[in-house]
Amino acid sequence: MTDIALTPAAPDEDCPPQVPPISTALGQEVAATLAGTLKALADPLRLRMLSAIAADPRGESCVCDLADLAEVSQPTVSHHLKVLRTVGLLNSERRGTWVWYSIAPGKSAAVAALLEGFAPAAVAPSVEPETTADAELESMDEHIRRLAADLADATSQLPRETVTSIVRESYTALARSAKITRYLVPLTERFARQRLADLTRNRATAPPQVLFVCVANAGRSQLAAALTRSLSEGRVIARSAGSTPATGIHPHVRDLVADIDREAADEAFPKPLTDDAIRAADVVVTMGCGDACPIVPGVRYEDWAVGDPALASPEGLAAIRDDIAARVSRLLATFTTE
Repeated sequence: MTDIALTPAAPDEDCPPQVPPISTALGQEVAATLAGTLKALADPLRLRMLSAIAADPRGESCVCDLADLAEVSQPTVSHHLKVLRTVGLLNSERRGTWVWYSIAPGKSAAVAALLEGFAPAAVAPSVEPETTADAELESMDEHIRRLAADLADATSQLPRETVTSIVRESYTALARSAKITRYLVPLTERFARQRLADLTRNRATAPPQVLFVCVANAGRSQLAAALTRSLSEGRVIARSAGSTPATGIHPHVRDLVADIDREAADEAFPKPLTDDAIRAADVVVTMGCGDACPIVPGVRYEDWAVGDPALASPEGLAAIRDDIAARVSRLLATFTTE
């Protein structure tokens, strides 16, 4: 019998060599630990208590306060909190007859990612991305070129190339999170105009300006900006932005903003955080976005620990609105005394 040499088959160009799954999968111990943590979190009451502790302005919560979240006995509440403490998410400290709970050191970022990133995305309605034809893309690009030219003509304080760059950057930034592209051009115009106004702002003569920043710019920061404009009667400029903008304003928040200012609610949309917005602000208020904001000399920074209205009950929504309104009032009072 004649030996036949077998030639290895040529690799399929449509199916490149794959990385073995075992090299990219979680390790067994890590997966087991993570599964235990997720199991501990897989309870609505525990999630509510975790979010309440994370948003407590005191940085900690008493078990006596957390018992009000549900119609269960205090021992039941303590049991749920013990589960979260056992997996390392919470710390506890007894003071007299009460136990106080706080987010465990080193876990704040993970809890924030869960509550600020994953939770809103999990409860948001699914939106199918639009399919944009090549001809439509070419038409949109022409609209952007015209917009850049128009804004360059209207902004004599800045070089034309700077204005053009701002317009294109604004379009690109908004397009990253856009699911529906038909509104991109008008939104780009509004965002670019805001950025150009920030770049040309004269801090010495302009009215006070506040920038509110949260993760998605779909809830707290939008509500805070609307309340600032309303309570200041337009004497303070309020901006808002997100470190990772969502695709749209949360419906409950839009309703709250509409109660304050219908026109503002109709025009509100999530915007990405930019350096020019930070540099133009007199005060930057962060609301759960961690270290997303760079520190700029001459800008005052405040961090407000408030609940996320996108995830709150109707009662919680009203409480968050009132909390933000009270904080805004205190902030506005500082402008009259400075």
